[in-house]
Amino acid sequence: MERRQRGVSAGLLLLLYQIYQVGFENIPSVTLGVLVLNIFLFLSPLRPLTEVCLSVNEAVHRQNWQRLLLAPFHHADDWHLYYNMISMLWKGIMLERKLKSIWFAYIIAVFSVLIGVVYIVLEFLLVIILDDPSYGMNCGVGFSGVLFALKVLNNHYNPGRVSSVFGLPISSRYACWVELVAIHLISPG
Repeated sequence: MERRQRGVSAGLLLLLYQIYQVGFENIPSVTLGVLVLNIFLFLSPLRPLTEVCLSVNEAVHRQNWQRLLLAPFHHADDWHLYYNMISMLWKGIMLERKLKSIWFAYIIAVFSVLIGVVYIVLEFLLVIILDDPSYGMNCGVGFSGVLFALKVLNNHYNPGRVSSVFGLPISSRYACWVELVAIHLISPG
């Protein structure tokens, strides 16, 4: 799990460049706050990844529930941060303008915890159904789950749209799945 390198790196520089290109004045306040929080925690993590990642073993068996709050805002490496925050930038701009800042902040907070709960339940079910305790040890970090929940919400508010994923026009209904596969191929794990 300990893949993170310290300091400024290519992924972080590219992310900062993209944010600069969009312009701080064009990024709604909650979206900008989420970006800043994630970048800050990447540069100055509260704890090592092995102490913030979310797993059945850590959260349930050891009752380390603070990981539900910490895991979404920590990233494995600069490219993990880059892909998640670029996705957050575009989804946040669209949804925060539509939903307004207070409601959007509430949604981000709820999704951040709820996605962790869903992750724990699914991993726990895999342990039971497959009788394989290794699923209880899988430890995850990052904002991806929240982003996919935001994508579903965005598709609800903007049905029938076409998204561009790596320059290919794809129905927004399926774009999140194409995005998931692309991110996994580019940055496995």
